[in-house]
Amino acid sequence: MALGRTYAVSLVGMNGHVIEVEADIGQTLPAFVLLGLPDASLNEAKDRIRAAARNAGVPLSRRKITVNLIPASLPKRGSAFDLAIVMSALSAAGDVRGCGPTVFLAELGLDGRLRPVRGVLPAVMAAVDAGHHSIVVAEENAAEAALVPTAEVRSFRTLAEVALVFGADATQVRLPDPVDRCESGVPVVRAEPLKDLSEIAGQQEARFALEVAAAGSHHLLMVGPPGAGKTMLAERLPGILPDLEDDQAMEVTAIHSLSGERHCTELVRKPPFESPHHTATPASIIGGGSGIPRPGAASRAHRGILFLDEAPEYERRVLEALREPLESGRLVLHRASGTASYPARFQLVLALNPCPCGLANGKGIDCLCTAQQRRRYFNRLSGPLLDRVDLQLAVHRVSLADYRGGSSAESSAVVASRVAEARAAQRERLRRWDHTTNAEVQGRVLRGDLALPRTVTASLDRALDRNLVSARGWDRVLRVAWTISDLAGRGRPDADDVGTALGLRIQERAA
Repeated sequence: MALGRTYAVSLVGMNGHVIEVEADIGQTLPAFVLLGLPDASLNEAKDRIRAAARNAGVPLSRRKITVNLIPASLPKRGSAFDLAIVMSALSAAGDVRGCGPTVFLAELGLDGRLRPVRGVLPAVMAAVDAGHHSIVVAEENAAEAALVPTAEVRSFRTLAEVALVFGADATQVRLPDPVDRCESGVPVVRAEPLKDLSEIAGQQEARFALEVAAAGSHHLLMVGPPGAGKTMLAERLPGILPDLEDDQAMEVTAIHSLSGERHCTELVRKPPFESPHHTATPASIIGGGSGIPRPGAASRAHRGILFLDEAPEYERRVLEALREPLESGRLVLHRASGTASYPARFQLVLALNPCPCGLANGKGIDCLCTAQQRRRYFNRLSGPLLDRVDLQLAVHRVSLADYRGGSSAESSAVVASRVAEARAAQRERLRRWDHTTNAEVQGRVLRGDLALPRTVTASLDRALDRNLVSARGWDRVLRVAWTISDLAGRGRPDADDVGTALGLRIQERAA
């Protein structure tokens, strides 16, 4: 008997590793041995594969089958190896031939159907990067796999069809009924329509802060009483953000594919919006789970918005864990079973009440909270976390005149056009440093090539001397000032822009 060989892909976080699947048929009693650090779900493939091959009309050899997954030192998990293993075993027995460098990515049902698997997009990207352009997937994963430009994707419904294409005996293969379709267990998710800024009455300062946040990709904190419109404002931020560029869209789509929430039939062009409940666990927001950690809400919000409503109600360790990705744009999760790395360059939007009861607005005469309760409430958001938030805004209640139909508000489309122009100006100015938005600019650049005269930064310098802002805050105020200047169409910020940016960072916490 010859040695059978096929290829699959093992995903560790967003990184894919091409796995060589070897099969050997020995001259001993029937057995199925799977080597190469398979996990429990992969070990179950032995029984699935035998049943699927038999029902497809290409039964496996009754002798001892040994399958080795190379490299053996890399842990393997999941059911995406099923098709590669069975094709390798059939190749070893001489039942199929010509598999060559083809990568097989599909789960098998007991009846021989090919089932879709999650993470097909990053797996195909890894295969193509390694020089394997021929890919075989289940029908439900075909559109997603085809998103990789140079991949040669073939999709099938059943193992019988795959075996027939690769040289199996046509008189033995059992093709399915043409009308007997395999339904996917994961629906295609349709994007919800974006909410419009014109629906918000009043709140001119908050609308301006939202526009600045969108234009420069700045983090935003909103403090205000219940009903002031904090959540409404946050939910309308995606509607004024520009569409993702090709490389960004590929990253975001790959993360959604890996999370298994949808079948991605096209690239995700709109920035994602994640709003986890305040009872969410650290693993659900940061990422985790058994085995190799899976992406959490912070990674699913990559290139989009992570909105934490009622921010002080989240666990302290959840909030503190966000400090690293706010700086680096990446989450590295270490577990006993391995280390996974996920991109997490998101805009953080925090919303909270001025006190636990929410009534400490204005003079606060209706507030029932003690001073100690208020301090304890705000201390749930640590100073290092708040120092990383560029815009810190007090949102006041809407006046009766605005609520009953004052001047008409601008639509999201009008604001989005200004944001797009500001983004274009930033991209042109920051091209030499390989940045696209002001929020990414490093302090050495702000104090070097983009340094402003002392007469322009005088108010900010005084705030630093008085410890009203930190050194990190000094940089962040300047980034916001550049964004305000870009929105106004000016080449460089002036003193008013710096003053406005400083005012958007230093505000009273009580609305």
